[in-house]
Amino acid sequence: MPKTLAQKIWDSHVVASSPGEPDLLFVDMHLVHEVTSPQPFAGLQLAGRPVHRPDLTIATTDHNTPTGPEPIDDLSRLQLEALQRNCARANIRLYKLGSRHQGIVHVMGPELGLTQPGLTIVCGDSHTATHGAFAALAFGIGTSEVEHVLATQCLPQRRFPDIAVDIEGELPAGVTAKDIVLGLIAQEGVAGGQGNLVEYRGEAVRKLSMESRMTICNMTIEWGARVGMIAPDDTTFAYLQPRQYAPKGKLWEQALDYWRTLPSDSDAAFARQIPVDASRLEPYVTWGVNPAQAAPITGRVPEPRDETAERALRYMDLQVGTPLQDIAIDRVFIGSCTNSRLEDLRVAAQVIRGRHVHPRVRAMVVPGSTAVKLKAEKEGLDRVFKDAGFEWREAGCSLCLGMNPDILAPGERCASTSNRNFEGRQGAGGRTHLLSPPMAAAAAIAGHLADVRDAAR
Repeated sequence: MPKTLAQKIWDSHVVASSPGEPDLLFVDMHLVHEVTSPQPFAGLQLAGRPVHRPDLTIATTDHNTPTGPEPIDDLSRLQLEALQRNCARANIRLYKLGSRHQGIVHVMGPELGLTQPGLTIVCGDSHTATHGAFAALAFGIGTSEVEHVLATQCLPQRRFPDIAVDIEGELPAGVTAKDIVLGLIAQEGVAGGQGNLVEYRGEAVRKLSMESRMTICNMTIEWGARVGMIAPDDTTFAYLQPRQYAPKGKLWEQALDYWRTLPSDSDAAFARQIPVDASRLEPYVTWGVNPAQAAPITGRVPEPRDETAERALRYMDLQVGTPLQDIAIDRVFIGSCTNSRLEDLRVAAQVIRGRHVHPRVRAMVVPGSTAVKLKAEKEGLDRVFKDAGFEWREAGCSLCLGMNPDILAPGERCASTSNRNFEGRQGAGGRTHLLSPPMAAAAAIAGHLADVRDAAR
């Protein structure tokens, strides 16, 4: 029977199945960080259970890690220390502060080659969908599920319906993967993919780099879907081959033989197919308090259609009809598991090179991992940003969420390359506009939301 990419991986990982019950899936890799792991580890200790497969569990510190000179708060320090103790007790590999590979869990996993096609990957973090860019069946899980995986290396799950997003055509100049996914979410709404598994495909997807594919899969969660995936191809294989944990020698050839069988069969059925014309996209920016409240940068703050939109405009302190490019900003953040990889920093640096951050704006760049930071510094990207007036920070989640010293003050407005613009996401009372790295760089220079296509002229 014809199968989709996801169905092939799912079926090969079913440990037990009963009519009317969830399937029991084997988990190939369990990613752990300091925020969602203390309670599961404590539960195991209380029950006297060991971690079943510590060799298939990888931990890092990211959410609470300080990225600048600000002192770490007591709660963050306790969470980091707890993870270190738990990993030492269970003999789990931990990339802690000071490690060359410490960083955001969804950045360091792929760059080490731990993320590979055909794997099942889970983490107590919704943006685990990022790893689906490598044709992995990857999704976020809750705290009790984290404990279940630690104890058994398995997880009961009901199958997700498959939908396909077909992105065809050439991307115009200035339009990035972030604009593709923001445009898609604006079209479909935050519940458009509710509970589904999404496969992204089409000419525009095949032409994207792995970094850009990760950006799209990362934000799958923001339109309600559980999983985002892209079929493996030569771009995938070229990215993986030199990585530390990629198969070597004959094992590499065997892996390639398997990976090439994974793409969806040509006649596989999807519950729904969504077309996207990449050639008609523009650079996007959000105006509201969820990623679907977005519009092309050439647009204006829209008339609210419901009470939710009215509340969003009140929170964001915006007037209907205001050109988006007239919205002044106070902060710029380039980072997060969506847009903190080396490619993201390079494209932002191209915009900022030889220019300077607006006097009113405080701008920061936070690499997604220590490895990204070191590579960027080797290329001189840190100097480009510093010369322009950006803060060059250590690796971590940083201003993506208000869980560390990098937060917005009440009323501050931020142009951010992160994935969520919820009320208070970057700090109580903070206002967030989501956009791509080059758009963030253009906003930093202008002091307001700006069209990067104008900045490039």
